[in-house]
Amino acid sequence: MDAKVWALAGILLVTVVTFYIGHRSSRTANTTQDFLVARRTVRTRRNAAAVSGEYLSAASFLGVAGLVLKDGADALWYPVGFTAGYLALMLFVAAPLRRSGAYTLPDFCEARLGSRTLRGLAAAFVVFIGILYVVPQLQAAGLAIANVLPVPTWVGALLVTIVVIVNVFGGGMRAITVVQAFQYWLKLFAIAAPTFVMCVLFIGDGGPRSGETTGLTEKLPPTFTSATTVTVETPVRVKVDNAVVLSADGVVDGEEATGTVYWPPGEHTADAGTELHFSQGSTVPVVLGAPTDNASWLRPAAGSGDLFATYSLMLALFLGTMGLPHVLVRFYTNPDGRAARRTTLHILLLLSLFYLFPILVGALSRLYVPELLVTGKTDAAVLMLPAKIAPGMLGEILGAITMAGAFAAFLSTSSGLVVSVSGVLSTDVLRGRVADFRFATVIAGGAPLALAIVMRPEDISLSVGMSFALAASTFCPVLLLGVWWRKLTWVGAAAGMIVGGGLVLTSLVLNTVSDFTGGWAPGAFGQPALITVPIAFLTVILVSKATQNKVPADLAQIRLRMHAPDGLGFIRDRAVARFGTAEERARLADGRHRK
Repeated sequence: MDAKVWALAGILLVTVVTFYIGHRSSRTANTTQDFLVARRTVRTRRNAAAVSGEYLSAASFLGVAGLVLKDGADALWYPVGFTAGYLALMLFVAAPLRRSGAYTLPDFCEARLGSRTLRGLAAAFVVFIGILYVVPQLQAAGLAIANVLPVPTWVGALLVTIVVIVNVFGGGMRAITVVQAFQYWLKLFAIAAPTFVMCVLFIGDGGPRSGETTGLTEKLPPTFTSATTVTVETPVRVKVDNAVVLSADGVVDGEEATGTVYWPPGEHTADAGTELHFSQGSTVPVVLGAPTDNASWLRPAAGSGDLFATYSLMLALFLGTMGLPHVLVRFYTNPDGRAARRTTLHILLLLSLFYLFPILVGALSRLYVPELLVTGKTDAAVLMLPAKIAPGMLGEILGAITMAGAFAAFLSTSSGLVVSVSGVLSTDVLRGRVADFRFATVIAGGAPLALAIVMRPEDISLSVGMSFALAASTFCPVLLLGVWWRKLTWVGAAAGMIVGGGLVLTSLVLNTVSDFTGGWAPGAFGQPALITVPIAFLTVILVSKATQNKVPADLAQIRLRMHAPDGLGFIRDRAVARFGTAEERARLADGRHRK
């Protein structure tokens, strides 16, 4: 059976099972609270698996291994940062956020600071962050499907969007919780099982065979394990330390080439549509900005040498996690604050387990699929590696398993984002009915699809990194100070969100324009969190101190509700107050409603 047939079978199986689980879970969803917060009855372990399922996006399943392949030690900050962010979330935010009784992030802003204006601003940022995060998921899905079927990239994006909209449309948070918990375990199996098999084959084969590939501990550039043809889809600039003789058909270094080409040490270019043919054992040209030899690959900050970008990335990942709307909305589904904190602890364990495997895949990929370094399209490493290490039927089956896991990553993360955006649109723009939530779901899924089709695909993890920077510069200051600083005002919170978010968006726009016009923007524009986050915090503090007359009158009661132990019963469910039945609201009024 052809490898593409196996991969297609894996995608179809994931799609069918996702539909089935979503449909089965949606049968009990019939109220607004079911769609928004699953009636706050999700158990700790299931919620942890669901959070992990939606958090492990295409950037984790495909992007981390690709970045390890390209950047080496520098890329390890991604899995570390993705996981460590939950430590801060557990220590400072999870339990008070749940005890606040809010049902969306904008609702928390209003509950804590008493401002409809701030709520509207928060809703706008939730929608924008959600869309910015969904777009790379859909683009990655399109690229993955295009590798399996001879279809345009928008077909895969459309397929993921349809599956997500149908599941969210049917059961909202109640349905998606079960779907995402299943998809975490599927993704773990899909990355762990093939990696285990490939490591066994690698060790059993004695490691890299002499004369066939360059070992990672050797201070040499990677080499091609066999004669390889690389098709350049977008213009690329590469660097070589050793002279390379290759055959080319297209435009190389600005000139037409239809035969043998000699590349001396230095930088070289190849235009879109060019085919490059390399012989076995030839040195691999590496896309500009990545380490050109294995010694540099193993040494931190040896690629671009930009420590600012590294520290900025660390800060964005560590603080951005607690500002991601689709992550925070999960903690509203726990029964109480203690369960929210325990959920976060379980998430740390589940993510730590998962991220062991993409790192191994990235290291193996540098040995067996170094051709990806020529074009920089290293996100395909997870999908291409099995066929290289295990040619034949075994490689096809392993490739199908990884493709199924990648497709599950697109579905689960997109589902969580669509749920969070739909919840905000339905409650802050519309009237909050079930019909409104379903209408908002179509909008929340359709808008990113349109952007994914018209925008140029970029490196998946770097796109998501900008989303983390935006979350860290907008919601993180408001949440941390809102929970722990009594002098926060809604004016200060709004000013901080506008300044921090505005700086990140400005960097995003300038960086995008720079990519199309010669790459003139400094590196700080690509990873701006180290500048934007401190400015956002400082703005919130200074403006709040200048507007102390805006401190909520019921501040003491609000803080007591967030910090008092759960057993005292101070939690008041704002979802019940707004959307509950008359009986539920009556129980809430006399303090008997605990969920």
